[in-house]
Amino acid sequence: QVQLVESGGGDVLAGGSLRLSCAASGYTYNTNCMGWFRQAPGKEREGVAGSHSSGGITFYAESVTGRFTVSQDNAKNTAYLQMNSVKPEDTAKYYCATGFWTDTFCTYKYWGQGTQVTVSS
Repeated sequence: QVQLVESGGGDVLAGGSLRLSCAASGYTYNTNCMGWFRQAPGKEREGVAGSHSSGGITFYAESVTGRFTVSQDNAKNTAYLQMNSVKPEDTAKYYCATGFWTDTFCTYKYWGQGTQVTVSS
């Protein structure tokens, strides 16, 4: 079983920055892709960014391209989402997830509990 714990959320002014962390534990050896998602009240969960463990495949939602960046520290088994130039519409609960790469997409199996990000204008 894999456990994921997000941290780093909070309140930030529009135009500011935050860095979210996703610490993984448990049996993670079989996972080879991960992603960041967000969900605002009354809205569907939205994919924000994702990557393959090799580092060779990365995607970002159009709404965050150029502002958000994913990275990871394999030694710490931790992934990061750097959020720059945040906007009020970025306000949501952010989740990290990990799973298995199949063909051209990641099948997410394990999810964290989320961390709230609130952007004030």
